[in-house]
Amino acid sequence: MLDLSPDDFDALVTEQLDALSDEMVDGLENVVIVTEARPEDGSLDTLGIYDGVALTERGTYGFGEMPDRIVLYREPLLNACADVDELRHEIHVTLVHEIGHYYGIDDERLHELGWA
Repeated sequence: MLDLSPDDFDALVTEQLDALSDEMVDGLENVVIVTEARPEDGSLDTLGIYDGVALTERGTYGFGEMPDRIVLYREPLLNACADVDELRHEIHVTLVHEIGHYYGIDDERLHELGWA
């Protein structure tokens, strides 16, 4: 497993988020991107998750809703990668994958597009 501090990991997530196209991130509304050590079940299998209601599933949506969340899990991502370059790539893919869920793209379609 790679050894990277939480702050250094967060910096890589910010770097990869900044590298995403404007078209992908400009449509994000009321969504936060956070990092956590591991999923609640403690597994190393889940790299990230979208916790919210996809745009395609929303009815009335406006003031008062808690923000949707995209969570990237530090320890599973570190465990999955051999070096920092591979980690950058996996963070990028995980961000695109979870943002895809925000836009209502399911796992099957993300796989077809190469983002799963």
